[in-house]
Amino acid sequence: MSKELLKLIDQLALTHSLTLDEYQALIEGHTEELAAYAADLACRVRRKIYGNSVFIRGLIEISNYCKNDCLYCGIRRSNRNCQRYRLDADEILQCCDNGYALGFRTFVLQGGEDVFFDDAFLCDLLQRIKTNHPECAITLSLGERSRESYEKLRAAGADRYLLRHETADEEHYKKLHPSSMQFQNRMRCLADLKELGYQVGCGFMVGSPYQTTETLAKDLKFIETFSPDMCGIGPFIPQADTPFGKETAGTLELTCYLLSLIRLIKPNLLLPSTTALGTIHPFGREKGIEAGANVVMPNLSPQSVRKKYTLYDNKIVDGSEAAECKAELAARMASIGYEVVTDRGDIKKTEFQ
Repeated sequence: MSKELLKLIDQLALTHSLTLDEYQALIEGHTEELAAYAADLACRVRRKIYGNSVFIRGLIEISNYCKNDCLYCGIRRSNRNCQRYRLDADEILQCCDNGYALGFRTFVLQGGEDVFFDDAFLCDLLQRIKTNHPECAITLSLGERSRESYEKLRAAGADRYLLRHETADEEHYKKLHPSSMQFQNRMRCLADLKELGYQVGCGFMVGSPYQTTETLAKDLKFIETFSPDMCGIGPFIPQADTPFGKETAGTLELTCYLLSLIRLIKPNLLLPSTTALGTIHPFGREKGIEAGANVVMPNLSPQSVRKKYTLYDNKIVDGSEAAECKAELAARMASIGYEVVTDRGDIKKTEFQ
């Protein structure tokens, strides 16, 4: 194992900052041994702040309609094989009630960029959720919107917003998205969300088409400089009905290594072990936790629609991925020494905040 790379990881753990070239060197030098070293440091750092707690979020996939045509996404506008659905307000509220009874204290409302969900609808919905469950946090993941829209949703009760940046390299962004979507607008959205007081999450796919060690280094540097409250990364998994349907998937190993590096960049980050990790490996979520993650997001959506939210192929929707199987999830986390907690799971303020 390279002494120079070990020193870089030690430096990252100490200073939480590296140059682009140094990040790239760590990515290019990735080995099993180096990843184990980074994971050990990442877990030590996380344990100091969060102990052995794993926070759970109840994921409600409210719609798979989307106006966008991202080349990697199974719910893209052009996919005629996607069975579309849209939950109404009462269905979403029922999901929240079910989740609350199961012990969830954060609800994540995720969907495509569905124009049906305008500000009036969402603000009313947010107010109703907060009335029913005032101690719970609400996270939105509904894509790019205007600053005015974000401001209204924040005032109505939204606490957090997840918006993956997908890549911090503009040229790479253009290769993953249609010309109607602009890198600068994605960055504007993230900046607006932060200024408006949301707990903000960004993130990217690992192994997406045209990704290089240089673009990945830019992703790590962006996370360092933007300093999000949450960061969702997962392996790219192709979806058969997209232009990238035959591309090679990202790997568990590189994703977990990057999770460890991200934990060292911002020790108090809320870092999910994603469904995509669980999809590419039977114990993918556990391995993500062991690499430094501390959040999992079981599915609270109605059973009838879970298989229709096909962002990628073979997405898991049952077993411990299902919110109803919280006990199974808790047992799996306990088997590796972690405890699923009933908690809003807000980011803890530290000197890194």
